[in-house]
Amino acid sequence: MKKKHFRPVVAVMLAILLVVGLAACGAGGGGNQADGGGRIGISMPTRSLQRWNQDGENLQRLLEEAGFEVDLQFGGENEVPVQVAQIENMIASGVDVLVIAAIDGDSLTEVLATAEEAGIPVIAYDRLIMNTAAVTYYATFDNFLVGEMQGRFIEEALDLPNQPGPFYIEFFTGDPGDNNINFFFPGAMSILQQYLDDGTLVALSGQTDILQVATPGWSTEAAQARMENLISMNNYSPTGQQLHAVMCSNDSTAQGVTNALVNAGFTADNMPIITGQDCDIISVRNMVAGLQAMSVFKDTRTLAANVVEMVIAIMEGNEPPINDRENYNNGTGIIPTFLSVPVVATLDNYRELLIDSGYYTEDQIYS
Repeated sequence: MKKKHFRPVVAVMLAILLVVGLAACGAGGGGNQADGGGRIGISMPTRSLQRWNQDGENLQRLLEEAGFEVDLQFGGENEVPVQVAQIENMIASGVDVLVIAAIDGDSLTEVLATAEEAGIPVIAYDRLIMNTAAVTYYATFDNFLVGEMQGRFIEEALDLPNQPGPFYIEFFTGDPGDNNINFFFPGAMSILQQYLDDGTLVALSGQTDILQVATPGWSTEAAQARMENLISMNNYSPTGQQLHAVMCSNDSTAQGVTNALVNAGFTADNMPIITGQDCDIISVRNMVAGLQAMSVFKDTRTLAANVVEMVIAIMEGNEPPINDRENYNNGTGIIPTFLSVPVVATLDNYRELLIDSGYYTEDQIYS
């Protein structure tokens, strides 16, 4: 692993310190920033993925420590009508700010028109909500950079600039309704497309278009089923047709790919390079076992801390912290955005990032 993969660690650790600082402020004098109180509605997509539980819990805890009342809801099993109904109820109950991680970025236009009429600011959380002027701000990670990190990892692990290949690769990204795939996948392809073009990388399936490699609902089961089909169609096996890498945009798809490959006889000794994102516990365990090569760590504490800063600023009538006013257009115009910094996690640094920082306990990883 080249050292440049570890440069963002400092940014992550500083962001963790920011979370601690915010928590301390909420418990003491800093909580007075929200003396007037306020009610914040938080809508997360589902409880079925670990990361959304963590996001919701972190947001609720920090906002309550800052003096706010919080209404946290999860949209069933990624059920758009459930999420819409929950947001309607939040608006009707008179929340002061809405924080929404949309199940489908195009599905909330009508309900958010009601929020706009009521003068309720909306923060799109991690997923940009599309085609509505009701979105006031966007808080996320640099998702193009996430994809770049995944593509760069494959490039370096296979030494693509210096090896003739061919190396065989397949691609998996997420739900077509999640606008983030339009950053993750192009980010990865900004690194890897040149090697597909010159034949250094080969996808035997021929599936390299974003919609061809999309995974409905970011489903582990759907990713596993598609990987099983790819194995069957292309005769990928430890002793037959080689498979050198699978570019997965996140951990739930990576886990499905891993399951399919393990069932086909692949082991840590001959597993392709598999990328991921989110550092889900299962994927961290797979990294420790040699079954997944990396995951991009997006510290949900950092994102939650940034959103709390934004909420406090909004409630005080101030401009929230913004560091991107150019790149995130939801179809109605540029949405002012605050970007957090992701970092590559591997077997070499996962302990520092995830255990030493307090994100997970050792028991969670090793039990």
